[in-house]
Amino acid sequence: MSDLARLSLQTKPFRFVAAAWVAAADIAVMFMGSTLLTPLYVLYQREHGFSELTLTFIYSAYVIGNLAALFLLGRVSDQVGRRSTTLPAIALASLATLAFMLDAGTGSLFTGRVLSGLAIGIASGTATAWVAELTPNQDKSRASVLATGGNLAGLAMGPLIAGLLAQYAPWPLELCYVVYLVLLAAIAFLIRATPETVDRRVRSFEEVSLRPRIGVPRTIRSQFVAPAVTAFATFALIGYYAALLPSLMAEDLGQRNPAAGGIVVSELFVVALVTVATTKGLASRTAMLSGLALLPPSLGILVSAQLWHSMPLLVAATTLAGAAAALGYRGSLQVVNAIAPAEQRAEVISSYLMTCYLANSLPVIGVGILSSVSSLPLASYAFAATIALLAFAALAVGLRYAPNRD
Repeated sequence: MSDLARLSLQTKPFRFVAAAWVAAADIAVMFMGSTLLTPLYVLYQREHGFSELTLTFIYSAYVIGNLAALFLLGRVSDQVGRRSTTLPAIALASLATLAFMLDAGTGSLFTGRVLSGLAIGIASGTATAWVAELTPNQDKSRASVLATGGNLAGLAMGPLIAGLLAQYAPWPLELCYVVYLVLLAAIAFLIRATPETVDRRVRSFEEVSLRPRIGVPRTIRSQFVAPAVTAFATFALIGYYAALLPSLMAEDLGQRNPAAGGIVVSELFVVALVTVATTKGLASRTAMLSGLALLPPSLGILVSAQLWHSMPLLVAATTLAGAAAALGYRGSLQVVNAIAPAEQRAEVISSYLMTCYLANSLPVIGVGILSSVSSLPLASYAFAATIALLAFAALAVGLRYAPNRD
């Protein structure tokens, strides 16, 4: 943090509390864009006639932008400043939204998802660091809850707003994007007034380093396995919900209402948000292992909901999955923070995030490929079995190797 920002934090603490909330709101608005399309995929399928496999590729195009942000732009905000990185990310999110609004076919959906992944990948890391620097007394626990809360709140708002507007308002494939552009403009206005916290900023593009920092030291690789597999299983489940749950509801439960799909997916993230807020005192190892233990039963109930065409079972499965996702993500990230050597923490965290991004897309593509040669329900059962096995494996490894320290 800059000396000027530190002095202002001491003399005007209330201004910085408000600024930390603005940075958290930026996280929420940006992540809202990642799930805004979730209840609309089935509408795009009907309009353009593409398959489940194409849907999964459209959804997974997001990870291309995420990885580009991680590998090339992960350290840019440390060099050019938080505000100077956040505002271009908001502009990129606006371009992605315009690509969706144009709806020129699958090409514009692919383009929008890549741009959205890039924008969110840049903004999330930048705003998370900004929240930590703006939080009074550099309170890591409070900053972590604020940033995670913003992330989950945004993920919950996206499908809820898009689904309700698509079902009950005019212009089902356009209005939610207009609303989102207004929110982006509002958060950009607030960001312009948010205090900068990076002191020594580069003065020219030539000074900016884009060299990625990825890697896991040999000494902690056995300890890294459990949180990495936890993250993979957790984000695979989140990706499944965000990409395919509305299609599953239409095919297996006869629920073709976009609002219903949006509400169920939103439920996943609302439960996760409540779980994070109510389990702050839980040790990281306990949280991670609890999340892993909850994954198999949540997947079992999800499969039962498909087999018996039951909405109550789907709601129950989603509740359990939301708790599992929150505990698994929060616990595994904190375990990684605990085991990473201080001088290599950025490299280890980047490796963890790469696992999260790949998990959010690759298993979903696998479901799409399998559904193209069999059926979506059968592919879903195979997905559930695979993720449950991964959870059991990670639980066994975690019980042995996960550290007890936070």
